[in-house]
Amino acid sequence: MTVANLKYSKSLSKFQSLIALLILCIVLSILTDKFFTAENGLNVLRQIAVNICISVGMTLVVLTAGIDLSVGSVLALCSAVTAGLLKNGIEIPAGNLWIGFTLLGAVLAGLLLGFLLGCFNGFAITKFNVPPFVATLAMLTIARGFTMLYTKGHPISNLGDSFAFIGTGWLFGIPVPVYIAAVVVLVAVFITQKTKIGRYIYAIGGNEQAAKLSGINIKKVKITVYAIAGALAALGGVIVASRLDSAQPNAGISYELDAIAAVVIGGTSLSGGKGSVWGTVMGAIIIGVLNNGLVLLNVSPFWQQVVKGSVILLAVIIDKAGESKD
Repeated sequence: MTVANLKYSKSLSKFQSLIALLILCIVLSILTDKFFTAENGLNVLRQIAVNICISVGMTLVVLTAGIDLSVGSVLALCSAVTAGLLKNGIEIPAGNLWIGFTLLGAVLAGLLLGFLLGCFNGFAITKFNVPPFVATLAMLTIARGFTMLYTKGHPISNLGDSFAFIGTGWLFGIPVPVYIAAVVVLVAVFITQKTKIGRYIYAIGGNEQAAKLSGINIKKVKITVYAIAGALAALGGVIVASRLDSAQPNAGISYELDAIAAVVIGGTSLSGGKGSVWGTVMGAIIIGVLNNGLVLLNVSPFWQQVVKGSVILLAVIIDKAGESKD
């Protein structure tokens, strides 16, 4: 391959997600007149806000050559705890004591729980050298079990209008979850592009041994990224519970797959060290538009799973083909 062709190939790869999104939008616009409307566009943005929050955390993890399969279960547990604290508080019969929580207190408690669960993932991976796949798969089961125990298998509902505003409210004609997702993206972009820890994340994913020899605290960085991923999964759980006015014990099932799909489709390498938050946002939009289009076309939910899985496989194949060229 000539130098000119190589430069052209690399330039094209930078915009492949955008090109795929444009093609997808054109096809769906032809197939259904319900797709290209302002109402549907805002609906798509509101639907993908949760996936963007989770996917941004997943991006940081994957950039270190890791993976987090527990985000869906962490989302469920944190949303249940947030809803439970908000509605029922904490009762301590032995001390004849009841502790109530404000909206802010309950949300912060849920985010803190997600952060701690993420820390536990990172600690297990770095301290005991447990492969990320195994450690987070274990947390997936543990968190789901705790969710069932906490909720006793029943949803926690009727959480109030103030809480509902987080997931269903509008501000200046834009859904509130879109603002939340935008803040998450901007903060993550700043961290990855403008801070020392951002450079460390890319260095570890690119070559962990070289990063270690250069003096980077590998364990600290990995625990940090898993903690951030846990906190963002918890944030997604707050939005989901708010939107439904209910914390469901089975919430978040397969959310980790959507997050991984967004990361891979957005161009982040599963081998680590290559990718961007903006790419992940584009990947999340593609997944959201695809889901929305399939619903508008009345495609069976079972076929939707087949299509989504095929898209993930195709994205990984393209990713690996690009790595082999490099």
